[in-house]
Amino acid sequence: MTYKDQQLSEEKVFKDPVHRYIHVKDQVIWDLIGTPEFQRLRRIKQLGTSYVTFHGAEHSRFNHSLGVYEIVRRILSNFEGKPFWNQEERLLCLCAALLHDLGHGPFSHSFEKVFKLDHEAFTRAIILGNTHVHHILQRVEQNFPQKVADVINKTYEDKLVISLISSQIDADRMDYLQRDAYYTGVSYGHFDMERILRVMRPTEDQLVIKDTGMHAVEDYIMSRYQMYWQVYFHPVTRSAEVILSKILHRSKYLFENNYTFKLNPIHFLSFFTGQVQLEEYLNLDESVVLYYFQMWKEEEDPILSDLCNRFINRQLFKYIEFNPNQQMVAWQELYSLFQEVGIDPSYYLVVDSSSDLPYDFYRPGEEEERLPIHLLTKKNELRELSRLSDIVESISGKKRTDNKLYFPLDFLEALPSGSKAKKRIFEILR
Repeated sequence: MTYKDQQLSEEKVFKDPVHRYIHVKDQVIWDLIGTPEFQRLRRIKQLGTSYVTFHGAEHSRFNHSLGVYEIVRRILSNFEGKPFWNQEERLLCLCAALLHDLGHGPFSHSFEKVFKLDHEAFTRAIILGNTHVHHILQRVEQNFPQKVADVINKTYEDKLVISLISSQIDADRMDYLQRDAYYTGVSYGHFDMERILRVMRPTEDQLVIKDTGMHAVEDYIMSRYQMYWQVYFHPVTRSAEVILSKILHRSKYLFENNYTFKLNPIHFLSFFTGQVQLEEYLNLDESVVLYYFQMWKEEEDPILSDLCNRFINRQLFKYIEFNPNQQMVAWQELYSLFQEVGIDPSYYLVVDSSSDLPYDFYRPGEEEERLPIHLLTKKNELRELSRLSDIVESISGKKRTDNKLYFPLDFLEALPSGSKAKKRIFEILR
């Protein structure tokens, strides 16, 4: 029996609070889970800084990756023997599902913005580079690592395979919505996944849903909408992200200006210089980052020290609703007033904007073309979801943006009581 077809002598199961059990029978999948690159995901939180808002949100990308694998495994067991499904693609789908988040770094989205990184590029680099993951995939067949990378990169020739983990209703979203709802303790992310899986059907180039399952899909779309605004874009979580980003910006600035750190930031040096090697990237996880933040609380630089203390001890910035496009004059005045009172506005006066498009139909030529969700009618015709669902049609294509202004209220309150600048700052903020 070839390595590709090799099965474990006894099925392994992971107890999971969302899916109850995650089943592993393939030797390849079991070997991939055991690699250092995959085990590293235990040390990367799924929701970044959300744990400062929802204390249960301590789950990892390891949890989520196993969950996506399990959903794909269950979808494929339902696809066996159905038209358009090529059983030869089964292992490829399972591997891509398991490894799709492999390149995420610590507090990934904040890190990516500051250091201009791309976690998807690092996912491909891990799969195609000199890694344990690569060597396991290569044992399947010589070009198998490239196939897995192509699926994750959405360039693989079989679009049905891609849609399993990357579409508007995919295993990735179905897992993170339920998992994140469970660990944050909210009710918004729950929907009838069992029903959706039962009515999923393969077609030539994408997953479709039987129209009898439309209401379960509506529930899924609304769950996603609510989770983004109630959890992912929570203003307190964003306050922690703002401070995290400013810590990274400040440490990079100090390095570039030859500041002497008490603790030499050796794990950050390649990030500061923009020459990150794969091995260095894999060595930086959230436990390492938090260790530096803990140490940097004692640095001589007052801004770095203060920001790290705020992040570690949850002394977050306050916020108000603030639209910079409509309040530019107020913003410029605040910026000058902060400088006047000795509070550096580059680090302590931050506008943060969050946007989401809960569902969209196909718009050819757009920068990110979104494959819509199609329903399969009793006449075997495909109809785009928003054409049949009034609920989905009402939010389709509608992008919502939320703007907040973040600032250190404690610093402002500590200003001299007779200060005209202080008085004016509070007038604007109110």
